[in-house]
Amino acid sequence: MTDSFPRQQARTRGFSLGAPRSFEISPGGSRVAFLRSRGGSDPVTCLWVLDAATGAERLVADPARVAGEGADISEQERARRERAREQASGIVGYATDSALTMAAFVLAGQVYVTGLTGGAAPTSGAAPTSGTAPGTPWIAGGAGPGTAEARPGGMRPVNARVPALDPRPDPSGQRVAYVCGGALRVADLRTGEDRQIIGPDGEPGVTFGLAEFVAAEEMGRLRGYWWAPDGTALLVARVDETPVRRWHIADPANPGRPPTQVAYPAAGTPNAEVSLLLAGLDGGRAGVEWDRIGFPYLVTVAWDADRPLILVQSRDQRRMRLLAADPVSGTTAVLLEETDRHWVDVVAGVPARTGDGRIVWATDGEGARRLLVATAAELGEGSAKPVTPPHLQVRDVLDVDGDAVLFTASGDDPGEIGLWLSAPDGLAQLTTGPGVHGGRRAGGTTVIISRSLAEPGATVRVVRDGQDGSVEVRSLAERPNLPAPRPGLFVSGPHAARTALLLPSWHRPGSGKLPVLLDTYGGPHGQRVLAAQGAFLTSQWFAEQGFAVLVADGRGTPGRGPEWDRTVAGDLAGPVLEDQVEALREAIDRCADLDIDRVAIRGWSFGGYLAALAVLRRPEMFHAAVAGAPVTDWRLYDTHYTERYLGHPDERGADYDACSLLPQAHRLRRPLMIIHGLADDNVVVAHSLRLSSALLAAGKPHAVLPLSGVTHMTPQEVVAENLLLLEVDFLRRSLGG
Repeated sequence: MTDSFPRQQARTRGFSLGAPRSFEISPGGSRVAFLRSRGGSDPVTCLWVLDAATGAERLVADPARVAGEGADISEQERARRERAREQASGIVGYATDSALTMAAFVLAGQVYVTGLTGGAAPTSGAAPTSGTAPGTPWIAGGAGPGTAEARPGGMRPVNARVPALDPRPDPSGQRVAYVCGGALRVADLRTGEDRQIIGPDGEPGVTFGLAEFVAAEEMGRLRGYWWAPDGTALLVARVDETPVRRWHIADPANPGRPPTQVAYPAAGTPNAEVSLLLAGLDGGRAGVEWDRIGFPYLVTVAWDADRPLILVQSRDQRRMRLLAADPVSGTTAVLLEETDRHWVDVVAGVPARTGDGRIVWATDGEGARRLLVATAAELGEGSAKPVTPPHLQVRDVLDVDGDAVLFTASGDDPGEIGLWLSAPDGLAQLTTGPGVHGGRRAGGTTVIISRSLAEPGATVRVVRDGQDGSVEVRSLAERPNLPAPRPGLFVSGPHAARTALLLPSWHRPGSGKLPVLLDTYGGPHGQRVLAAQGAFLTSQWFAEQGFAVLVADGRGTPGRGPEWDRTVAGDLAGPVLEDQVEALREAIDRCADLDIDRVAIRGWSFGGYLAALAVLRRPEMFHAAVAGAPVTDWRLYDTHYTERYLGHPDERGADYDACSLLPQAHRLRRPLMIIHGLADDNVVVAHSLRLSSALLAAGKPHAVLPLSGVTHMTPQEVVAENLLLLEVDFLRRSLGG
């Protein structure tokens, strides 16, 4: 029997299982490592290597060979996966040496290494240990005690403590650093020695080598340490969470379980205190000095053959400094300071350095985000010239290969994202035709990942400079059991919001009126109208249930430049809701089959906030709403995100009040369903409970659906499937028919 789309989508984790991802390329460009499960419904991810010339694939690490894999993971690892929105199991992340000859990863809390060139993995001289007891010596290739025997396929356990987090080999592949118990440790693969490099040593609330909550959730920094190019030292983040207020997330369905304590920095409250230290393998220590009072946010670190580059940001995010650190003393010099009256954006992939020592940077100018490749002196003097034209919006910097920079950018249509290469001989677009493209590059080899409106999934090609043709990395992902989405794309309102309208595949013009469903996100960081079929699968399923589905990207959504982004400064409610209303009006003008008396809206996270906001503020336009995991009071959301748009609540309290849903609860006169996972540590369930309490106090009927044990991702198959079915049932009952 063929699964329904909701079950298939839940079982395949949104059709991500079986799709290749997480690519790394060898310096010579001959090998490509990547992750992929064995099939479209297999959640266990394996590590593979592809020959870039022939396309031949080789499985180098299979979690099925590890006893105990699939057991419960540690709370810290669970939190890391939640921040990364990781829904698979097995090898969900890995790191390699600089030559891509070996990789390190964690399975069942234990560090493993494997070879990537066809030879055996590096071996350690002792079995894995837990706690403080030394391991039992063993010989790689033979049988050892417990799970320490050598694994087929080149996988080897490392003599490391458990549960381990974020293992990363040194550039030479002779050692592996990892975090355990809040301490940064290094396991020597030649001798089997495992020792602490730096640790909290009894300091409660302090960790070394891990990213704090806002860095992982909002800045895109999931790591907390960086190897020196010569492998003799590490830059290590020291995170002190003692100032951060503790929240307690309970499991009401299991009252015997103690609540989970979370250090959550809500808007206006203290952040974790983050500093950097240089830790030598010889025991040397040096603090990295900068103005941490003025610039408390550590955004990222880049350390290559030259001095480390460190990016820091002020609490109000209106200033950002690029620093160069002395790799011995830890002293820093300011290379560049950028300012903005609203906020300075964090751009993924910068800073970086080219082979000739120039710095790769992204800056705002002439209404666009532009790419700079310049010397430190040119950046400091402000004389650096952008290498991209003003009509091109740089999205992310992906890789630096020698003196060439691989990046993504959008032109006139923000729904299309192209892959570009800036090299000494000029600027070139590597992808043609509409679509959403990304990639990686090293050694003259480029991995090109392309999505389009013609296919539901991504195609992955490996292209080598100077050679004709390409090889394809196979995707084993399932195809959706759903008619292919064919969105009608147009712009709406005075701000030209990009909009898509999806109709049932069986609908014929003039055959009857369709209720309208706005399937929205609508906020910063979330772009929905893309030139990629996969972006519209859920929307098309709702259309097949008898709705005309509308998706709109209004002001503040990505891809249209700094001025567009900043139109929501100080107001996360008015502009985004107005643009959804304009999209609805434009769709009604374009399609006579839309029933303007039956309009609903649904969304999750910011989209859930927008859905509830719509029925509270504009009940004449919106007749029902489903609000999933909504932010209802911005004082309850995290510092880095919320203060960027609304400022500090002690200084801008009126803006927080104006954007809150709670003071507007008395205005509800349309059906509203609120859905929230009780284990959500991002948008905590207090948001929905406070809104429900305010609605009850105002005598306003509403529905609340609590999801026991569910986080912000809702990865559980049965939950994810039945949520869609329950939403459709609620909307049909609410709209009539």
